[in-house]
Amino acid sequence: MLEFFSHLHWAAVFQIIVIDLLLGGDNAVVIALACRHLPQSQRVQGILWGTAGAVAMRLVFVWFAVFLLGIPYLKIVGGLLLLWIGTRLLLPEADATDKIRPASRLVDAIKTIILADVVMSIDNVIAIAGAANAAEPAQRMLLIAFGLLVSIPLVVWGSQLVLKLIDRFPLVVVAGGGLLGWIGGGLVVGDVALSGSPLLAESGAHTVAGLIGATIVVLLGLGLKRRLALKADHKQGRAGEDLPLS
Repeated sequence: MLEFFSHLHWAAVFQIIVIDLLLGGDNAVVIALACRHLPQSQRVQGILWGTAGAVAMRLVFVWFAVFLLGIPYLKIVGGLLLLWIGTRLLLPEADATDKIRPASRLVDAIKTIILADVVMSIDNVIAIAGAANAAEPAQRMLLIAFGLLVSIPLVVWGSQLVLKLIDRFPLVVVAGGGLLGWIGGGLVVGDVALSGSPLLAESGAHTVAGLIGATIVVLLGLGLKRRLALKADHKQGRAGEDLPLS
């Protein structure tokens, strides 16, 4: 056991946990909604079995994602997707759980949690696969499993605390977006199709790519957020001008 922990790529584990905390808030809401109408005695079972099923499905999808990233040009695609996911993280978005309906049976609640997690976790899967890419191939699935097993309970049981911290300290979200940009930049230059480039063979190439990716995400995300806020203020101002005088 001690040997397992001593050989873990702790930076990648930390990234996986941060990614799930930032991108997994909706999953906790889904679990709460799906189990809301269950009898009190079945709610804990619904949460535990639904979460276990969601974790198992996510491990399968992440395994496929890690495997596919070994194909030429797919790391470039995955890296660019991560840049967009990081940018989107900084933008205001509509509630993704509007269509989740509470279930009255335990089996239905478990199905709802698993299916909703599959649909809503595409960004998590891509980000986790990118974070795991930094580790040795033999360690990747182990650290992914370890990171998910640590982070999923934190999302489920500590989601309200996490959301309050994010609301109180907006820089946490900015840092999270920058982290996704860093991983995305590293993925792009780590593609096997670019392995012959002498420029990318330099020792600091991945660090520079990560910094560029993080900078792009933060500047683009904050710029778009400001633009959307100005547009909303302008729209409200126009609406106020159109109100009839009493």
